[in-house]
Amino acid sequence: MDNEKLTLDIIEQITRNDGTKYYEMANVLMNGRAEKAAELGLIKEVRILKLNIPHSSAVIIYEDYINENYTVPPMNMSEWVEWKKPEGQILDAFNDILKANKIISKEDNDK
Repeated sequence: MDNEKLTLDIIEQITRNDGTKYYEMANVLMNGRAEKAAELGLIKEVRILKLNIPHSSAVIIYEDYINENYTVPPMNMSEWVEWKKPEGQILDAFNDILKANKIISKEDNDK
């Protein structure tokens, strides 16, 4: 699994234990890990907002970043690792994905 590239085609909303929320890209495997993390109390909740999102150039940029910097957590995880989105190309690509899929508006992104 370590060498297998993740293809991201789901947008989720994850609720941290402190009640704050953030958006993340995932796939069925990562959604299962997030559900397990919620069962273990590592996060409060995960909700799927969009399925089968188009595989745009922004998605490819974000996927490449995730595949280079993160691995799939094991089922017996002891922590939830939130994927960081560095300023610049990665954050811009991520926000473009959210806008293209009507998760956020341009006005939300400008705040």
